[in-house]
Amino acid sequence: MSSFTETGLVKKLLDLNSSQQSIQTLSLWLIHHRKHHSIIVKTWLKELQKAPSAKKLTFMYLANDVIQNSKKKGPEYGREFEHFLPKAFKYIAQSSPEPKTINNLNRILGIWGERGVYEEGKIKEYSMALNGTEAVPRVEVNGSEKKRKADSSASGNEAEPAKKVRSTVAAEKKAKSEVVEINGKVETHVTLSPHQPDGDPPEPEELIKVILELENSASSDAVVRERIATLKPEVSELAALDQLEDKEAAIKLAAEVNDAITILNDYNARLAAEMDERKKLTTMLKDFQREQQDLLLQAENRLEEYQNKLAKIKEVQKEVRNHMNNLPDLTALPDVTGGLAPLPSAGDLFNVHHH
Repeated sequence: MSSFTETGLVKKLLDLNSSQQSIQTLSLWLIHHRKHHSIIVKTWLKELQKAPSAKKLTFMYLANDVIQNSKKKGPEYGREFEHFLPKAFKYIAQSSPEPKTINNLNRILGIWGERGVYEEGKIKEYSMALNGTEAVPRVEVNGSEKKRKADSSASGNEAEPAKKVRSTVAAEKKAKSEVVEINGKVETHVTLSPHQPDGDPPEPEELIKVILELENSASSDAVVRERIATLKPEVSELAALDQLEDKEAAIKLAAEVNDAITILNDYNARLAAEMDERKKLTTMLKDFQREQQDLLLQAENRLEEYQNKLAKIKEVQKEVRNHMNNLPDLTALPDVTGGLAPLPSAGDLFNVHHH
């Protein structure tokens, strides 16, 4: 991951395009450098103001991605953007945006309201800056009970204003699927990023912890497995019932069967929990691998960029050497100091002319 510089950030913002890959890659880089959040958000706002009208929406998609996907790592970005978003929405409103741009921004506001990304008062403030009204109009993400309708036909559902929406885990999942349904082909990142990250890459420490916990898992518990392996065959064979000769033997067998059931139920529950943990680990590893591939791609691009710069510098260096070799050696020239007659003064020149 390249080190942070303000000029590097400006270049990345200039290179940003509306593709999912471009937004996610830069978002990942910004989250990585979150200790510089203050200068990053100020620079983002400055560049948003200068950006062409069509690109302002992409800047907002980037902000949305950073705000939502950095929540696990810390609140810095959410708090920092909070102060600058009214200006950002105002800049966009003043840039003669297309109706489609306003619709997509209202969609983001609706999602923020639904997921509790920002409080109701803040959403109203942002809506006022964007729409001139506190209500968030025409947001097609519905946080109310109309989920099934929205999922099956994600068309003419007008969303309720953000203030009626409460943020819950269920709402989060619901919003994600609805956004996909509604915005599958609209612009780029509203589909992808207004979702709480199940794709948030884990830190290496988290991964190591889960892997170490799995070392003591049920499937590697040799003691319990040995106990199960050495259970009497009578507890699992119906034929053993025929050999029972009296009530006392039957009661004894019933107790042994009940003990075996307890051991197996407990062990099966532990195995089921282990399977869930292993699935979780698989997802974490996939997310981690994806992040590493993104970082590798960035590193390769950066390496190529600097190799090209180095090649150009070497060319200049070579040209400078050639040029230096072709220049005359001043020390080898004859000493002409004092050897030339002084130039005539202006007065002398005019006198000569009159003669």
